[in-house]
Amino acid sequence: MVAYQGSGPYCYTHSLAMMLGPDAPPPGVIETLTGSPFGMQLVGGVTPYFDPYGWDPEIGVDAALNLLGWTCERSEAGTPQEALARLRAAGPAMAGPVDMALLPYTPHGDGDHYLVVLAVEGDTVVVHDPHGHPYATLPVTDFLAAWRAESVAYLSTSFVLRTGFARVREVPVREALRDSLPAAVRWLGGQDDLPVPPGSLCGAAAALRLAELVEQGLDAGVRDLLTYFGVRVGARRLADAAACLDLLGLDEAAYVAAGQARVLGGLQHPLVTGDDAAVAAGLRQLAPSYDRLRSLLV
Repeated sequence: MVAYQGSGPYCYTHSLAMMLGPDAPPPGVIETLTGSPFGMQLVGGVTPYFDPYGWDPEIGVDAALNLLGWTCERSEAGTPQEALARLRAAGPAMAGPVDMALLPYTPHGDGDHYLVVLAVEGDTVVVHDPHGHPYATLPVTDFLAAWRAESVAYLSTSFVLRTGFARVREVPVREALRDSLPAAVRWLGGQDDLPVPPGSLCGAAAALRLAELVEQGLDAGVRDLLTYFGVRVGARRLADAAACLDLLGLDEAAYVAAGQARVLGGLQHPLVTGDDAAVAAGLRQLAPSYDRLRSLLV
């Protein structure tokens, strides 16, 4: 197995790694600990994400911190002035989700996003943005507009900030990964106690329905979501999960996850070139693999 190295939309993972500093495990381990590789969801029956049914990054970040033996202080809401006061007093802090489209230095950005705020200097915010922008700057007013995160569907508040990161116990990487497996099994099974929009589907059912939508004529916005984000992050998550399962000696599960990554990554070219028959065929090939991976992890 050749582990993937390179760029990709791992914003909360890289932000969290920056906050943990030299004690942070590799980003692929952090991403796997969030639970994100273990499933697929079709939100409302129309919007595809290659992460588990009902999962979101806020759930994932908290899970990874707990498994790694870390804590942090999470604050939220308030007026813009109160949020800015928190930010000024925090020092380096993890902010997000923010609305990426409102960050003026990323003219082609879109969707939810996380970053590390290094400082507020007068009317300027200095950030390490893991989307390829170290030491980026933007006006306070623009940052507050993005940080309000009004377009982020899974967030019911604004101005979420994580500070005060502290290690409370030493947890070896293999132990953290092994401790994460019960949650992976639950995610792959489709947890039914999480709020999701009506008509949402998970796992095999989501993949098969998406294949049908592709054949019927994919909405341009959904195609863009898959092309610019969904396939890229989904394939990387699965590749990283395969490497982590291999580290645990779970060879067959690692093989299945690597196969999922290979199938999903192979959809990028047909999505871009409009070969929808190949996209639909790939999704149908992917569909049974979620139950297969769950059975192996059980």
